[in-house]
Amino acid sequence: MKKLSGILLVFIAGCIFLAGCKRSNKIELRFATWDNAKDLDEQETLVYSFNRAHTNIRAVLEAYGDNFDTKIAAGMGSNDAPDVMYMWNYPAYYRGLEPLDSYIDREGAHFRDNYYEAMWPYNSINNIVYGIPVGYTAHALYYNKDMFDAAGAGYPSKDWTYGDVYAAAKAITEHYNNRSIKGYVFPIQYDPYDFEMYLWSNGTSFVNAEGKVRGYLDSPQSIAVFSFFQKMEADGYAIAAEDCGISAMIDGKAAMLVNGSWPIVQLKEAGINFGVVEIPRWTSKPSVSILSSSGLAMSKSSAHKNAAWEFIKFWTGEGANIDRIDYELPVLKTLVTSQNLESDPVKGVFYTMLEQSHGYVPASFIVKDWSALRADLELGFERIYNPAVPEDPALVLGKIAGKWN
Repeated sequence: MKKLSGILLVFIAGCIFLAGCKRSNKIELRFATWDNAKDLDEQETLVYSFNRAHTNIRAVLEAYGDNFDTKIAAGMGSNDAPDVMYMWNYPAYYRGLEPLDSYIDREGAHFRDNYYEAMWPYNSINNIVYGIPVGYTAHALYYNKDMFDAAGAGYPSKDWTYGDVYAAAKAITEHYNNRSIKGYVFPIQYDPYDFEMYLWSNGTSFVNAEGKVRGYLDSPQSIAVFSFFQKMEADGYAIAAEDCGISAMIDGKAAMLVNGSWPIVQLKEAGINFGVVEIPRWTSKPSVSILSSSGLAMSKSSAHKNAAWEFIKFWTGEGANIDRIDYELPVLKTLVTSQNLESDPVKGVFYTMLEQSHGYVPASFIVKDWSALRADLELGFERIYNPAVPEDPALVLGKIAGKWN
């Protein structure tokens, strides 16, 4: 009996040893996300699905939340970055990321072609791909149908110009005859990254392809855009809001707002009867939108790059995109078609803007010291749109351009 027990113990110990060896052979993959709360729970579920389908890989979710940039920078600095990570600020981090063109080529032409072409410049540096698109938003014009109806104004359409916006804002403001209710709202501290789309639509930009500021930021077309919003505010038809402007729409204080897809849920929950159309035009050409893109990138220092690529394919594939479709606009053409998203009266507008915005590269991807230029622009916006003492856009923009080149 003692002999049998001894054999049994040896057998059990051997099983434990073999199980330990088996576990040690499994690749552990670190995946960093910036999300939290509800989104994080859903991501945990997706990571579990990946692990269940891959017996040789175990992905571990690392939730960085608001400390994402700090932890990614620290990880890259100490050569301890996660294998896979969410990414949008490629100009800041691309030196620590693995170029993905060879991995994409390995999948065949259909892999790249299934993504909207406008997405690739937002996930590349110097024409080298560093991230696979996950989701995006373009911008569009939101309008409060009830406020338009009350003022007897026609709803915005895809053919609207900013002259039409001015006329509608004037009609709505005068109808309500209330100092706190305006026809349009925009941020007094506009995000420079977002604002450049207005310049694109009017035939200019912050900088040219070589990063030259003078002649572009201070061009007549640029000054016209800045001056238009300043005039709407000065004439009393627009609010220059301290926030992004969504709260004014929710509170019924403004009838129109240009923003990404983020306000959709908030406006619905607030019971606002709203519509969405393409951004109004500055010229006869269709308007252009900046894109806010999230991607999945691979660390250059990862010791498990093939496994990391498997995870990236899983996370950016159709199955995971369907699971995220309620809160993220997918960028896979096959999924957009199968879910009829381009026909959706709200989401379809963002896909129209996506298609119209191909070929534009934000200044943040061109200017080497974008953070410094951004700071100058933010101060410039505040000086131009300060309702108490607004300054001449031509002088403000000329001073900024002169400082740079």
